[in-house]
Amino acid sequence: MFTKILIANRGEIACRVITTARKMGIATVAVYSDADKEARHVALADEAVRIGPAPSRESYLLADVIIAAAKSTGAQAIHPGYGFLSENAEFSKRCEAEGIVFIGPKHHSIAAMGDKIESKKLAGQAGVNCIPGVNDAIETPERAVEIAKGIGYPVMIKASAGGGGKGLRVAYNDKEAFEGFTSCRNEARNSFGDDRVFVEKFVEEPRHIEIQLIGDAHGNVLYLNERECSIQRRHQKVIEEAPSPFISDATRKAMGEQAVALAKAVNYQSAGTVEFVVGKDQSFYFLEMNTRLQVEHPVTEAITGLDLVELMIRVAAGEKLPLTQAQVQRNGWAIECRINAEDPFRNFLPSTGRLVRFAPPAQTMFQANTADLLGVRVDTGVRDGGEIPMFYDSMIAKLIVHGSDRLDAIAKMREALNGFVIRGVSSNIPFQAALLAHPKFVAGDFNTGFIAENYAHGFRAEDVPHQDAHFLTALAAFVRRKSRERTAALSGQLPGYGVEAGKDYVVIAMSDKGAHAYTPVHVDEFVGETGSARVRVADTSYEIRSQSRLNDIAITGTVNGKAFTAQVERGTPKNPLALRVQHNGTRIDALVVSPRMAQLHRLMPFKSPPDMSRFVLSPMPGLLSQVLVSPGQKVQAGERVAVIEAMKMENVLFAGADGVVSKVLAAQGESLSVDQAIVEFA
Repeated sequence: MFTKILIANRGEIACRVITTARKMGIATVAVYSDADKEARHVALADEAVRIGPAPSRESYLLADVIIAAAKSTGAQAIHPGYGFLSENAEFSKRCEAEGIVFIGPKHHSIAAMGDKIESKKLAGQAGVNCIPGVNDAIETPERAVEIAKGIGYPVMIKASAGGGGKGLRVAYNDKEAFEGFTSCRNEARNSFGDDRVFVEKFVEEPRHIEIQLIGDAHGNVLYLNERECSIQRRHQKVIEEAPSPFISDATRKAMGEQAVALAKAVNYQSAGTVEFVVGKDQSFYFLEMNTRLQVEHPVTEAITGLDLVELMIRVAAGEKLPLTQAQVQRNGWAIECRINAEDPFRNFLPSTGRLVRFAPPAQTMFQANTADLLGVRVDTGVRDGGEIPMFYDSMIAKLIVHGSDRLDAIAKMREALNGFVIRGVSSNIPFQAALLAHPKFVAGDFNTGFIAENYAHGFRAEDVPHQDAHFLTALAAFVRRKSRERTAALSGQLPGYGVEAGKDYVVIAMSDKGAHAYTPVHVDEFVGETGSARVRVADTSYEIRSQSRLNDIAITGTVNGKAFTAQVERGTPKNPLALRVQHNGTRIDALVVSPRMAQLHRLMPFKSPPDMSRFVLSPMPGLLSQVLVSPGQKVQAGERVAVIEAMKMENVLFAGADGVVSKVLAAQGESLSVDQAIVEFA
């Protein structure tokens, strides 16, 4: 067994590998870019080596530098994690040539399966069902349109070296095929250094289901059940679960056996995943093989009780797999939510910056420990006060729960999301909460088009209706009453001028457009019982009990005898006196005032925000990679104005209306802040 390994990655996956290595008594070496000098994975490792500037092409993608770091520290093996060099056949080959063990498949297996075009040809030869398409690299957008028309729309335009939703577009007509080819090729070149693109049929109403594999150097390959990954936005996974609520035991077995046959055909050794697109009749087709550990591997660990990182390390060290196919378990139900730094209310644009507050829910399951199940696990590479840089992907953490069945897992996940505190950057937690509450998700009735179909016009606050409309109002009044009680109890108040807690309030739910809602509320405390009150809103009464402190953001307690977790904090960006209350994805900003103050508040004029319609604003922090217009130029609505790069994604900004460019306010290559003006129209 190895005594020291280097992890050629960053973030949560680097922390994940370090945890298992520590359990196995193996010393670890972290690598870091300038942006990650203070990162969590650097602090966790036994040693750390700087490998370059912040951009990944100047650090984490430099094979020579990483191999040199392994040699200088005496690391006998390198674990690549996922992304970066994890599916780079040349890197694997270089490691072998340098006498360093690559903790992953052999380079010939990566070369065979990592290339999306060649892998489909090999899959067909191995008897695996394949999707109709043209698997040869396409050179021009005109040729892409021609092929797409021949296959029949819709089609998928896909980078050969792609993965994780990068370098992938779906086209429904000639225009989308032409433009999608260009964007896909540029994105693939920037993300993977390989701009080959191919086209295949897009199966409508598909499920995305993948089979987890593990193989050793002794010819043994097992499938570790499946993962359901159909809840996707723009082809990036949002929620994963295991097992799938859709496929039958017969389909599971058939998919698993085909995946094993494909792995054996390329002498596959290590963890890997074969992805399938599955039709509503449970017919399935090979999509691609990921020759690495997947982001969503924790859900498989929860239902099988296996540490996949440990198995990868043991296989790389030459050990045989410790179990047979018949011994692979499938216990309970696991769900993973990817918690990303993005603003769901601004079309999921990236949100970078400092984590002013990062407090995940309490963990009862832990990495590298498969003994403690039926609980909550958090995989993350950040910590309170850390930074979410613009140079890498948007993931903040992975939230994993394990339940006795699917409904139990959903309930656990909803409660865990309620207690996940993230401040300083926006996160997709409200969107995750909405998905988990959606009746079709709960019923298991969904496919890869679920988000596009149900949130076609983006995600809005009204897309998260609370099952009890008055609960957030009652909770705001409860917290305000507790605050008033504490103030009233302070000594030193002048007679006749002391603060009274009061019982009657008005909760003003604030609206950005000035249409505030005024709700009368009556609060009575339970005599002799601290941290409790009876709150009446309209005809509904809430008996709330909570021992959480007033300065806690995440508060726990019971309402009418039922446990709850919610988030309440003082001050909003627009009003320091307001309370922000969040529960089950729903949020209100509320002022809790006396009836007289509410009367006066109604008389206050509403100040409309300034008109910024003649400006093109940066919707996110990022790098202005292209400015496509100049002063005096006439521009039509829908015409490309600028391109911003952030978190490895290319984002094109379009003109909202016809006009003439007055000024270009930002220069190409400039780092932009959110809402920074780029172009002004006359």
